[in-house]
Amino acid sequence: MTVPHYTHLIIGGGMTAAAAMNGIREVDSNATIGLIGAEMHPPYNRPPLSKGLWKGEPLESIWRDTPQAGVTLHLGRRATRLEPASKRVTDDLGTVYTFDKLLLATGGSPRRLSLGFEDVIYFRGYDDYRRLRALADERLRFAVIGGGFIGSEIAAALRMQEREVVMLMPEQGPGARVFPSDLSHSLVEYFRDKGVEMRTGDGLAGLEASGRGVTVETTAGDRFETDVVVAGLGIEPNVDLARQAGLTVENGVVVDELLRTNHPDVFAAGDVANFYNPTLGTRMRTEHEDNANTMGRQAGRNMAGELAAYHHLPFFYSDLFDLGYEAVGDVDATLQTVADWKVPFREGVVYYLRDGRVRGVLLWNVWGQVDAARQLIAEPGPFTPRSLEGRLPV
Repeated sequence: MTVPHYTHLIIGGGMTAAAAMNGIREVDSNATIGLIGAEMHPPYNRPPLSKGLWKGEPLESIWRDTPQAGVTLHLGRRATRLEPASKRVTDDLGTVYTFDKLLLATGGSPRRLSLGFEDVIYFRGYDDYRRLRALADERLRFAVIGGGFIGSEIAAALRMQEREVVMLMPEQGPGARVFPSDLSHSLVEYFRDKGVEMRTGDGLAGLEASGRGVTVETTAGDRFETDVVVAGLGIEPNVDLARQAGLTVENGVVVDELLRTNHPDVFAAGDVANFYNPTLGTRMRTEHEDNANTMGRQAGRNMAGELAAYHHLPFFYSDLFDLGYEAVGDVDATLQTVADWKVPFREGVVYYLRDGRVRGVLLWNVWGQVDAARQLIAEPGPFTPRSLEGRLPV
């Protein structure tokens, strides 16, 4: 049996993989490219699944432009063994592939509840969206577990379909690990005004099938009924293949500034990659679109021979009903925060400081300031709360 060989082999079929393919093509138009993806779908944009598609954007708009010439997609398959020394990969169907350069773009898998109840939608990919969207066409009650990035977006999306929605979260408000406490608390009332039942400061203790629906038991001892349970609990990086291959794994796959692992011909990028950012002076792993696209493209270009350092400071964004925001850098609610509001909790800038330096910036309903925020984060300071008033235009 012929063993397929590729100049560049990509493990993973998401946004990072799509960006990498285009990055390779920008440098080398003749190289052969292979992709092994666990989903049955070609690469697509993930953010619209919890944002734009619920506001009427067409489904066909999510599909990525992947270069056709010399690209072979092996979909519905998982790479189960990587042998960097012999440059071989084996998938779950027993097919063996060989390569010159390889990219790990394996992303992450949703954290799951350990309650022994299986009928939960762990919202992550295209199939999850299709399942939830079909359910949202019915007049059902939805329980969203988790008040983080995905949980907040899904609760807003479902409520915009005029469905009954209850949010359950152990924190005191949505985005509590990112937003200052007063902003997070304001979102509780904002979501309530939009018709979402908010159960904050209370966790999930159990789920039990009851008739056609589900009984939810909380850590406070309350019980309530729902039809559908959706969990947005974050993700865990998919590092099993890297660990099996003997690559360095620590909060993701560790890469150098050229996005190489500890094997020079094996690269990693996207949600799974742990990289050093010189602006913040720390290693980080980022699970958002900007990093997937920018890092994936640079990994592809480096695989094809460019070898340029990845020093990009990623940003992320979200939409919550009529509110939207962009954030860049280290937006951690445990840092000192300084808010410069034009309209309290509706329009303004929040700065995150440590030791007099700006570590992150939250642009709340403020647009077009991401690059200026990056420049501010790169400045040594020191900054005081007063010196930051009006620093970025609102």
